[in-house]
Amino acid sequence: MLKLSDIRLTEQCDIAGLKKVAAGVLGVGEFDIRDLRIHKQSLDARRKPDVRFVYTLLVESANEIIAASKNLRNVTTYKPPEPYAFPAPGQTNPAQPPVIAGMGPAGLFAALSLAESGIKCIILERGFPVERRTQDVARFWQNGRLEISSNVQFGEGGAGTFSDGKLTTGINDIRTRFVLGQLVRFGAPSEILYLAKPHIGTDRLCVIVKSIRTRLVQLGCDIRFGHRLSDIYITNGALQSLAVDDGGDGYRLPADTLILAPGNSARDTFEMLLRRGVAISPKNFSVGVRIEHLQQDIDRSQYGSAAVSPGSKLPVSDYKLAAHLDGGRSVYSFCVCPGGQVVAAASERGGIVTNGMSLYARDSTNCNGALLVGVTPDDFGYEPLAGVEFQRKLERAAFMSGGGDYSAPVQLVGDFIEKRASTGCKKITPTYSPGVKYCNLWDVLPEFLCEALYAGLAEFSGRIRGFTDPCAVLTAVETRSSSPVRILRENHEAIGIRGIFPCGEGSGYAGGIMSSAVDGIICAEHAVKRLFRAM
Repeated sequence: MLKLSDIRLTEQCDIAGLKKVAAGVLGVGEFDIRDLRIHKQSLDARRKPDVRFVYTLLVESANEIIAASKNLRNVTTYKPPEPYAFPAPGQTNPAQPPVIAGMGPAGLFAALSLAESGIKCIILERGFPVERRTQDVARFWQNGRLEISSNVQFGEGGAGTFSDGKLTTGINDIRTRFVLGQLVRFGAPSEILYLAKPHIGTDRLCVIVKSIRTRLVQLGCDIRFGHRLSDIYITNGALQSLAVDDGGDGYRLPADTLILAPGNSARDTFEMLLRRGVAISPKNFSVGVRIEHLQQDIDRSQYGSAAVSPGSKLPVSDYKLAAHLDGGRSVYSFCVCPGGQVVAAASERGGIVTNGMSLYARDSTNCNGALLVGVTPDDFGYEPLAGVEFQRKLERAAFMSGGGDYSAPVQLVGDFIEKRASTGCKKITPTYSPGVKYCNLWDVLPEFLCEALYAGLAEFSGRIRGFTDPCAVLTAVETRSSSPVRILRENHEAIGIRGIFPCGEGSGYAGGIMSSAVDGIICAEHAVKRLFRAM
């Protein structure tokens, strides 16, 4: 098999078109191309308006030896890497089934890995199936009626279910390809296997999550919705059992293996773990606001005149920005949702939390992204849950400023720069529901946070034309981009407690769908070793 790199085209091509291109590169006939697959596809807009689709192709040709002998600079021999396979446990009947707490990406992929290898598990999810959860979230966005156990943060699929469904990750792990393949297996488009910036969209994520659940049930897993892990019981440094709140009297669940996959909003779980002597430390995280622009303005900035060329089929654009300010503080964009909306993501009463979300089509009018400022224990304190209280303080301040009905405080960028209150929107309509209240964010957020955002906006205005458009909208407050705590572990097991495997974003070891899923799989591997070593 040959790998053809750096194939640069002015427009996207289907497989038939790419075969023609590959034949031309190799100097063979199209009929000589036995098979062709896209290995990678990205977009290069650095020389706008000359925007190019860049392909890496894998080709099987009848004349591979001849083609390879031409020593073309962008043609090499390709050997597929060994695919990942979950280690076979050897036996599948542990004395007690492993328990998984949380059905976000980490919990789901830990459960799927165990179940596919023959190990049935019990899955506790404090929230509800994605069908009900979707209804509860829609009701909250419509009338501000928050369900504490069923919202953007809690429920089947985790917080990522109501997002853009981004699958980019900075980790280099053999399991990432496996996770992508599993997502395709359960309904994701096959393009996620090769796109440089793959995404699924919240609409397709909901379908995928339900399909994974169906498979887990088929494999004999016991999924318990509306069942919250409320306590753990430890004897001689080892897990013995769990307390579960099922909305009624609750019950005790014998367990010697717990894959702990909380979301980063499971604050009551962090408190319980701390009471039980589990080692938790505060960690750096980020807080800030959501910024909204017209998508067409971002496209013009990123693509130049190519964005409005007749017949243009360029995908909607996004951006990635970062600045290191004097004094060492950082400001950066995060979770940019082209063609999306800002969503209400509270999980506690009396607090405003924002997030971004897009459908697969990304066809809404606005582009939004988080504009975040890095914070450390120097800002909020070194007690284990000091970061949680810092988040709460910001969320409550935003709630009060928004009027106390889950309306979010917003300010136009031009007014923010001039430090004056906004009174209404102009060309950009805020997408946050259930409502917004115009204000001066300098009166809502800590001064150091506003100063950093101010400096970041000045820095970014020179990188993306129109980024500081006076009409752009800032919506407060974004606090849940990552966990404010880390549940300390050694060899993926909680320090000093045998049988508990903290994993995923909430435990402080991941940052997004992909890295969370991978961490869940790794913890499942370690849990299997522990399970059968103890037998």
